[in-house]
Amino acid sequence: MPVIYLETLIEAPIEICFNYARSVEAHMKSTEQTNEKAVSGVTEGLLGNGDAVTWEATHFGIKQKLTAKITGMQEPDWFIDEMTKGAFKSFVHSHRFEEIDDVTLMIDEFSYEAPFGLIGSIANLLFLKKYMKNLLEKRALELKKMAERTE
Repeated sequence: MPVIYLETLIEAPIEICFNYARSVEAHMKSTEQTNEKAVSGVTEGLLGNGDAVTWEATHFGIKQKLTAKITGMQEPDWFIDEMTKGAFKSFVHSHRFEEIDDVTLMIDEFSYEAPFGLIGSIANLLFLKKYMKNLLEKRALELKKMAERTE
């Protein structure tokens, strides 16, 4: 199962970083390049433990829907969202936050299984992992900008 691991240092308190990471509005702003919108479930505000949201976005020129559910949370240290329906065979996205002096370390760990068996594995090697890493890096950078502007 491929895993994407990212660390982002943010010059803002842990609570602000945690809240931006689970904000529906911040998610949409941080994924503007895919035109991501919350279309059902929790469609505004902060996601909490047990909440689900269906996102609609355009990837590879195809409009897609994906439903994710928050399956665990400990404020302001971590939360986990898991795909319950969508294009992947599965995914689990762990969001962790550590306070280091006046800086917050945001850690994203995204593990997933591509769909379509062998074809999906080949697609992952050729382009999917790079695409997903780029998407997550852009999102983390946007969250960093938002949190640091708040501070």
